[in-house]
Amino acid sequence: MTSGSGSGSGSVRVRPRVGHIQFLNCLPLYWGLVHSGAVLDVELTKNTPDRLNEALAAGDLDIGPISLVEYLRHADDLVALPNLAVGSDGPVLSVVLVSAVPLERIRSVALGSTSRTSVLLAQMLLEEQLGLDPSYTTMPPDLPGMLREADAAVLIGDVALRATYDAERAGDSHPLRVVDLGAAWRAWSGLPMVFAIWAARRDFAQAHPGVVKDVHDAFRASLDLALRQVDAVARHAARWEVFDAATLMRYFTALDFSLGDRQIEGLMTFARRAAARGAVPPRGGVVFADV
Repeated sequence: MTSGSGSGSGSVRVRPRVGHIQFLNCLPLYWGLVHSGAVLDVELTKNTPDRLNEALAAGDLDIGPISLVEYLRHADDLVALPNLAVGSDGPVLSVVLVSAVPLERIRSVALGSTSRTSVLLAQMLLEEQLGLDPSYTTMPPDLPGMLREADAAVLIGDVALRATYDAERAGDSHPLRVVDLGAAWRAWSGLPMVFAIWAARRDFAQAHPGVVKDVHDAFRASLDLALRQVDAVARHAARWEVFDAATLMRYFTALDFSLGDRQIEGLMTFARRAAARGAVPPRGGVVFADV
């Protein structure tokens, strides 16, 4: 990809620094890139969501996924990429609260260190919906270790998907209570939950709009392809994951990668609640890149 497609810098080649989440929830996006035939000249950085958040906010990445909370905290420096997100309109399967005690008896919660949005969502639900006042500690996302230190744990990503999978297989005999936070938000608000979006640094987008457009178009096309071939994506992933193809098919189709009007309404409802708690600055809306 070259900036000659409209970056505004003539023949100068620009190689953007782009982030990639190393979780299954982003596999369709990058599987589609490989199989769509898109040629992207990018410097790809793979890492956990928290590290990618920090890198994009600090200007060490030009384009990448960012948790909703961190986007809201740094929105003055960023522009969102249209119709590209990770969320759900109901169960998400991989963002969970796992409790060793009945929910009303939760007094302490271990928060996974790789998460931002989900931990704030869990705090909202526990405090504002259930009326609890637990203590919180941040820990690495290891469920047994977290539950040794606290009554409940908040997990995201593959380890959370495994907790959901184990609970469903065990049924009523499972010793833990697993609350899907996507489903809980939907029941509470009536709206989809957006956990992360893709964004570009505002200064980079202004200097290289054609590059941002190329990256966005390639990502969206690759995602569309993967969702049309989601059974093939699931079979591919099942070769090297602990989950079978049927479980992964269900997971990939539960995820909502869109960012339309209804998703933005859910995003802004969460943003207002977060701002009321002092967790993020008040925001009037989402500023999108011109792609």
